[in-house]
Amino acid sequence: MLFKWPQTFRLLSAAALSLALAGVSNLSLAQTASSKPSAKSSKPAAADLPLIDLAGYNQVLAKYRGKPLVVTFWATWCEPCRDEFPLLVELQKQYAPQGLAIFGVSLDDDADMNLVRRFLTRNQPGFSNYRQKPGIDVDAFYRGVNPAWTGTMPETIFYGRDGRIIGHFVGAQPRAAFEEGIRQVLGSPGGQASGH
Repeated sequence: MLFKWPQTFRLLSAAALSLALAGVSNLSLAQTASSKPSAKSSKPAAADLPLIDLAGYNQVLAKYRGKPLVVTFWATWCEPCRDEFPLLVELQKQYAPQGLAIFGVSLDDDADMNLVRRFLTRNQPGFSNYRQKPGIDVDAFYRGVNPAWTGTMPETIFYGRDGRIIGHFVGAQPRAAFEEGIRQVLGSPGGQASGH
């Protein structure tokens, strides 16, 4: 009998190990399934950033007419953009009570959407973000957005209440420069009364 005990013990041990692993495997699957965001989430996922071309951009601008507006063009592959974005998040929080609106346009490719998702999750912008539609003529897009823009990043545009460009930055800028631009758009005359 002693000879068969080790064999029986091995079989029981193997069966117990199999059951334990199956339980862990099922637990992992249950945890994975429960950690997925619900389909009814109130915030769209970064991968769901609305795609815009020049016509779409102009439609978004029209929604903000009458408000002082800052638009930032950014990408995860652009180091100055990544450095500047948290500042814009802070400025939006600071100046929103005074009526300032901000939105962003990502110039990332489809292949970069995991990076975009993580970037937006980390920065938690309180403003809308869109994504440049892939496959469009980017030079025409740049010229249509701002004739002075050649595609250098980051690009930040300040719009007065009348919807006209008051100023823009190309490349990284200090906080003081942003605050001066914001003061100018906050002080811009209302566009709705003028009919422009």
